[in-house]
Amino acid sequence: MEFVRLNLFFPLLIFICFLLPLTLAVEVTYCDKSADYDVKVQGVDIAPYPVVRGAPATFSINSHTGDEITQGKLVIDVSYFGWHVHSETHDLCAETSCPVSGGDFVISHTQVLPGFTPPGTYSLKMKLKDRKNKELTCIGFDFSIGFASPVAAS
Repeated sequence: MEFVRLNLFFPLLIFICFLLPLTLAVEVTYCDKSADYDVKVQGVDIAPYPVVRGAPATFSINSHTGDEITQGKLVIDVSYFGWHVHSETHDLCAETSCPVSGGDFVISHTQVLPGFTPPGTYSLKMKLKDRKNKELTCIGFDFSIGFASPVAAS
């Protein structure tokens, strides 16, 4: 009887181990904990997790605003072991539908990281600014890039 339970347990355990790393909601902190940002971030989902070098990774930022946002930009800075390694700016309307009505919305960005990107933990800081350059929110979170790459797997 115990043998039957183990036969069912191990395949289930293996299935869970492969399913769980596909997407992860990461811990998000505000840049200024005392600020009352116009846009509240409810969470960030990253898929796949950990991020795979040379393959698409999607960062979905679940947010809420009380006011309509007609235009804006995302300013992203990435650090690796405390060293600034990358900056980029994106048009908000390229990452979500504009205008953003008051209520919940998702900013979704998909990017392929180069195959030579070193594995490890990275820190990302994202500012959302409106068309007048007013900071609507500023968040930070960590994410990991795995050791595997699609090139190594083939």
